[in-house]
Amino acid sequence: MEITPLVWAITIAVTIGFFAFEFLVHVRTPHEPGIGESARWSAFYIGLALLFGVGIGLVSGWQFGGEYFAGYLTEKALSVDNLFVFLILMTGFAVPRIYQQKVLMIGIVIALVMRGAFIAVGATLISNFSWIFYLFGALLLVLAWRQAFGDHDADPADGRFMRLVKRVLPVTDEYHGDRLSVRKDGRRFATPMLLAIIAIGFIDLVFAVDSIPAIYGLTDQAYIVFTANAFALMGLRQLFFMLGGLLQRLVYLAQGLAVILAFIGVKLVFHALHVNELPFVNGGEPLLWVPEIPIWFSLLFIGATVAVATVASLRATRKQPEEVTADAP
Repeated sequence: MEITPLVWAITIAVTIGFFAFEFLVHVRTPHEPGIGESARWSAFYIGLALLFGVGIGLVSGWQFGGEYFAGYLTEKALSVDNLFVFLILMTGFAVPRIYQQKVLMIGIVIALVMRGAFIAVGATLISNFSWIFYLFGALLLVLAWRQAFGDHDADPADGRFMRLVKRVLPVTDEYHGDRLSVRKDGRRFATPMLLAIIAIGFIDLVFAVDSIPAIYGLTDQAYIVFTANAFALMGLRQLFFMLGGLLQRLVYLAQGLAVILAFIGVKLVFHALHVNELPFVNGGEPLLWVPEIPIWFSLLFIGATVAVATVASLRATRKQPEEVTADAP
C-alpha cells in the first residue's frame, strides 16, 4: 500500500479540520447535547468511517480494506471501554454536565496526538526489528489478563498520579465556569476543570499502550492504523452522551475486549514465529509451518466477540433498568 506524502498531508489536514469544526460548532458554547443530536452525529461519523473503509477497499484492494475494518472495529470497541473510565472520571471530579463536552473534546485531541506519536514509533520499530512482534504479542496477552481480571472500579480522579498533581498544583475547590485557572489573592490556582483534563490526558496515554499494539497486530500499514484510530475517536464525544446509562449495562465488555486482545496477541506471536530472525529460536530461521491468521477471520472473530459481549451484557442487566438509570450521572 503506497501512501504519498500528499495523501498523508491531506488526511491529517482533514482530520484537524473535523476536530476544529467539532470545537467551534458544538463545544465552544457550553451545553449538554441531547440524545437526538448525539445520535445524529454519531451515525454521521460511523457512516463516514464505513465509507472510508469501502474507499480503501476499492482503491487499494480488499485485503487492506479488511485490515481497516478490523482495526476500526477493535479501536471503536476499546474506545467504548474508555468511555466507561471517562464516566467514572467525570463523576469523581464532579464535572458539570454542560462542561463535560469540553473536557472530552480536549481529551480526545490529546489521545489522537499521543496515538499519532505511538503509531510513528511503532511503524519504525516494525520496519527495522521483526522481533518487536514478539514484544507486542506478549504485551497484549498481559493486557488481556489485566482487562479480564483487573480492577475496573478504581477512581482515576483519586489515583496516585492525580494525588501527585494536586501536591504540585494549587487547586480551587470549586469550578469557575469552564476556565482552567483563576487568580485569587494575587495567586494563580488551577481549577478542577484543569485536573479533569490532565487526568484524561494521562488515561489516554495508558490507553494508547493498549490500542496501538492491538491494531498493529491486524495491519502493518501506518496509514490504516492512523485513519482507523482517527475515525474511532471521531464521534466519541457524542457517543458518550448518547449511550448515557447504557454504559453501566455493558458489564461483559471488559471480558469481550480481553478475548479480542488475547486473540490479537496470539496472532502477533504466530506472525513473529512466521518471520522469525531471533538466533535462539529455530536457529534464526522462520517457522513456516506456523499458521498466519487471515484478516477475514480476524474481522469475523472481533465482530462476533463484540456482538456476543454486548448482547450478553444487555441480557444480564435487562431486569435492572431502573437501577442502571439511577446510577447514570
